[in-house]
Amino acid sequence: MRYRSRVTGPAAALIGATALTIGGTTSAHATGSDTGPAPETLGDPVFPALGNDGYRVTAYRLDLSYDATTTLVDGTATLEIRTTQALSRFSLDALGLDIASVRVDGRTAEFEQVDEKLRITPSRCLPDRARATVRVTYTADPRRSLAHTAWVPTPDGFAVCPQPDSAHTVFPCNDHPSDKADFTFRITVPSALKAVASGSLVCTEDLAGDRTAYTYRSRSPIATELVQITVGDYVVKDRQGPHGLPLRDVVPVARAEALEPALALTPGLVEWIERRLGAYPFETYGLLPCNSDDPAAFDFTGLETQTLTLYKPNYLLQAEPRIGSHMMHELVHSYFGNSVSPATWADLWLNEGHADFYGLLYRYERGWPDSLGLTTFEARMKDTYARGDQWRRTSGPVAAPNAANLFDSQRYLGGVLVLYALRQLIGEDAFHAVERAFLARFRNASASTEDYITVACQVSGQDVSGFLRDWLYGTTTPRMPGHPDWTVTPVTPSLTAPRNKSAARWHENSATL
Repeated sequence: MRYRSRVTGPAAALIGATALTIGGTTSAHATGSDTGPAPETLGDPVFPALGNDGYRVTAYRLDLSYDATTTLVDGTATLEIRTTQALSRFSLDALGLDIASVRVDGRTAEFEQVDEKLRITPSRCLPDRARATVRVTYTADPRRSLAHTAWVPTPDGFAVCPQPDSAHTVFPCNDHPSDKADFTFRITVPSALKAVASGSLVCTEDLAGDRTAYTYRSRSPIATELVQITVGDYVVKDRQGPHGLPLRDVVPVARAEALEPALALTPGLVEWIERRLGAYPFETYGLLPCNSDDPAAFDFTGLETQTLTLYKPNYLLQAEPRIGSHMMHELVHSYFGNSVSPATWADLWLNEGHADFYGLLYRYERGWPDSLGLTTFEARMKDTYARGDQWRRTSGPVAAPNAANLFDSQRYLGGVLVLYALRQLIGEDAFHAVERAFLARFRNASASTEDYITVACQVSGQDVSGFLRDWLYGTTTPRMPGHPDWTVTPVTPSLTAPRNKSAARWHENSATL
């Protein structure tokens, strides 16, 4: 998971901003009292300017063409939307994209780019509960300098890292995890290169000019922050996982042999997590060791994207005790984060707390010491418990982050501690029943912290709502069930926050490393 410093202003300021780029023609639009512009926010508590209301996206089709000479990407994004109110104007998130044209239901639409919004005024107002097709043509430069970007340029192409709020630097979208949609990707590249995306390959076309088009389609909806598109000198290595699950790794040709020991671990990892959380939720899984170890372009160790986990190649060249638990952490995101996405970014602990929880269980089950030299889960939780009040002071409660501390350890190990406390209270069997019920109830959807609390109460047969809210939102650390002897270290100003000071992705500092 990624963090980058950024100032985020109120959504109201964004809505009233001055237009920087204008496309189409300017004309007055008559609107009735029941029709108006859609809000340019979904009200996320961490990123209030992210996402757009007034509609929901049901499907994206991205048609991208990569030019290896110019390293530019020409794109057409086709969105199928369903309105939730009558609209005279609506917006998409977009940054760093040179928009050429916008059409709504086949008709030319006026548009303007304002900060990180693409405002679209259709030629005819869209009625409430209507279906519409929005088609945007544009050009993107993966090497363009932006305030933030999802593009990771490589010597032979690129990959993308959209989390948490940068998918809209790759394609115009409703860039929020609560608006998941089906995806189809058609990527045209020089025939010497390979293009891969989230989902499964459904078509390969040999084109004129020594170019090849690859089409991928997702079986399950994807949140924009989980999209993966990569181009490079790759080989796709197929193998079989448990129950015939197709596994595919997208590997730099020059490093394929050296990376094989790490890639060969995946079937065993999938088998282990399926025994605890149920069947793997997607059509395929695999690793993408992106063809770059450049820290300037690739500021993290691993990142979950749906059906592919992105890694620095050099990290995967290490021995299993170093990489095994981290690979488990990323695999768990297929369940918590991908299959069930956060309803808002304040719910991030559901992703990262669960990923670290099972990653640590996997580590200690094998007797691998952690970075503190501890060899048991209980010992790590006791150490984390002692830090609880300090972390609540410096990083806020577990489920109440802001944009500056979103990826602090409080969302990772702090989240693990909440889950451990719940398991201590209700017992291991009830805890596992809660986990599976939550994943089943919200599969292919988004869920909030309150959703998890509701499931925990219903499945455990106990009212644990107050207990969990104290752990998730309290300013002091509650007593740990079953461990009356555990103590919290008093808060002192000399202790530092568990903050990612280098602005690197927090997976580099995950407890599972």
